[in-house]
Amino acid sequence: MGKGAETKDTILARAVDLASRIGLQALSIGRLSEEVGMSKSGLFAHFGSKEALQMETLRAAADSLLDNVARPAFAEPRGEPRLRALLQRWLQWSRSKRMKGGCVFVHASAEFDDQPGAVRDLLLEQQQGWMNLLADSVRRAIAEGHLRADVEPAQLAFELNALILGYHYADRMLRDPQAEHRLWHAVDQLLASCHH
Repeated sequence: MGKGAETKDTILARAVDLASRIGLQALSIGRLSEEVGMSKSGLFAHFGSKEALQMETLRAAADSLLDNVARPAFAEPRGEPRLRALLQRWLQWSRSKRMKGGCVFVHASAEFDDQPGAVRDLLLEQQQGWMNLLADSVRRAIAEGHLRADVEPAQLAFELNALILGYHYADRMLRDPQAEHRLWHAVDQLLASCHH
């Protein structure tokens, strides 16, 4: 990897953190240049436009989620342990130093849900990928005999994701010190309802 690629990766890591704090909508070449101490023209050479910066920031966040959530979770035993590992790893990732403002995807989803265009299209594709990953993990848990055969994978994925979104709201907005406890209590109850 050349110096330019390393520089761009470092810049994108800072962009992900900044977007988690100020929102993807507010992320601009000018604002990022202040954050990284680089000239606007230098950053413009890397990205070319605000939209390109936003899209590359989403891709960098997705790569980070893959490296820190999905791949390690898939090292766990198949079935319910892997499904729980996905949730646990997402929780750790969303609270990491890389994203001081919480999950960039949760923020961006609220910002771009009604904003047609390339950024929303990419975000939608990424979020559908996350939902598919959860549903596939539910299918594997059913195949392993950890969950009942009549459990609907897409429905359980929806409910687990809703708990994640509820946790994010309780933690970030309400500053509920019990947010994590409430999340795991709800996950335990939900999964127990899906056992034989």
